[in-house]
Amino acid sequence: MRKNVILMPARLSLLLTTALLATSTLAHAETGSRMLSQQPQPPDVRLGPLFSAVQKAQFYPDQKTFADAIPKYDPASILADWQMQKKQRNFDLKRFVDMNFTLPKEQDKYVPPAGQSLREHINGLWPVLTRSTPDASQYDSLLPLPKPYVVPGGRFREVYYWDSYFTMLGLAESGNWDRVQDMVDNFATELDRYGHIPNGNRSYYLSRSQPPFFSLMVDLLATHKGDEVYRHYQPQLQKEYDYWMADSDSVAAGHASKRVVKLSDGTLLNRYWDARDVPRTESWLDDVKTAEKTPERDKPQLWRDLRAGAASGWDFSSRWFTDAHSLASIRTTALVPVDLNSLLFHLEQTLSKSARLAKQDDQAKAFAAAAEKRQAAINRYLWDEKQGWYADYDFSKKQVHNQLTAAALFPLYMQLAGDKQAERTASAVEKQLLKPGGLVTTTVNNGQQWDAPNGWAPLQWVAVEGLEHYNQPQLARQIGQRFLQNVQQTYDKEHKLVEKYVVEGAQLGGGGGGEYPLQDGFGWTNGVTLMLLDKYCPKEKTCNSASDIPDMPALQRAN
Repeated sequence: MRKNVILMPARLSLLLTTALLATSTLAHAETGSRMLSQQPQPPDVRLGPLFSAVQKAQFYPDQKTFADAIPKYDPASILADWQMQKKQRNFDLKRFVDMNFTLPKEQDKYVPPAGQSLREHINGLWPVLTRSTPDASQYDSLLPLPKPYVVPGGRFREVYYWDSYFTMLGLAESGNWDRVQDMVDNFATELDRYGHIPNGNRSYYLSRSQPPFFSLMVDLLATHKGDEVYRHYQPQLQKEYDYWMADSDSVAAGHASKRVVKLSDGTLLNRYWDARDVPRTESWLDDVKTAEKTPERDKPQLWRDLRAGAASGWDFSSRWFTDAHSLASIRTTALVPVDLNSLLFHLEQTLSKSARLAKQDDQAKAFAAAAEKRQAAINRYLWDEKQGWYADYDFSKKQVHNQLTAAALFPLYMQLAGDKQAERTASAVEKQLLKPGGLVTTTVNNGQQWDAPNGWAPLQWVAVEGLEHYNQPQLARQIGQRFLQNVQQTYDKEHKLVEKYVVEGAQLGGGGGGEYPLQDGFGWTNGVTLMLLDKYCPKEKTCNSASDIPDMPALQRAN
């Protein structure tokens, strides 16, 4: 059954809410500006034209390789040497790179012990995926973190923000609470150090964040350590909020600034945003080529939209496109995303709770009122009454974007939907997104990885939890069990877990599409899989292969 959302009475003063929240944001503005000026420069800035020349030369199949390379000497000196040597007749750029940079080493391919069950395999993977980088080379793009952390796997050699929450669910299920604590502390450190949690702990990710799951991480840790956790991390929760709400006190109605959108009636909502408007460091050549395909588009705006798409975690999806089959039509910054605003609703509720526990009654009331306003705004602007589902709002066109995606389930996950809205959303999801291998991300098949035929572990968990909140256990079970079968079947064949899965069509298994090959590992798949095993296979001996996982039709026949 759905839990009741506690809302503040309407008589709470709008003036009180605005004053408290604006004062908090202003108090951190100067600190935020100082943090920005002290942040390390990404490789494309430090190396300038040399970085562009190497990426254009395409020495490496993955553009992230050179982004992660470590200069052996002062980058300014390397750049000066290159400027001089490149004019020589027999200059060899590849040799120059090899002489002056240490390239990232590929991890040895993990070979699991024979005969491991899926659960045993995942539990054995946690130490394989754990990194400890309290220090980093002076010129490394890697940002050091004080405590160990779990990476996704494959090309993803650093920790990623929203991935980590789903990884942490699995760590907690495995009893690795010390690692959960470590990762929460690492993210708190980033909030203190940079004023936000970057996309990943690389200098080239500092210009953006990702879906704000820090408040859910605090929730998770509190289930183990109690409510004192909310008071302990209150300063960092506040910094997360200040980052997302920056400029909310100064942006004019009908306009947007950074991550804040103020609608014409004064309603405040949020969007994904990146502080830079140049090609992504880790996908530099891809972004240059995308811009070449659409010479009529303003390049800085296109690159900002690509970067904002990366900030969303859905990089990339027809969800952000004007033309569902054209990446060059991306316009992420023109949309108010339903998942982002649902997560910020949870952050406001969490801040209210932490303030209440700290006996800061005025702040508690102000944040509860902010959450109530956001809930009302989501249900007004991000609800498509005609179609019967939640979707992103195009604030430039003043209309809801009528595409159904798996993000429609976030208001159910965060328990801010009305019962009728939840019922209609569930019906649409069952008819259009439920597939043999789980929940498909969208109904569009265009070669992008966050579109059909792919399904992603975190979205399966959001759906399962969200639907259970609103008394939809049958649909939740269908999604969860089908995806779990898909993961198990792939493991039975290939003895690994992967980043994403094909969930529809004749051949299920590892997914495809996007800018890079399918990655093994894989942090958030491991975490969600353990949670689904707990739901549907609580006794390990009953689920050693896909045939052991009961499917929904069989359950229906049994009932």
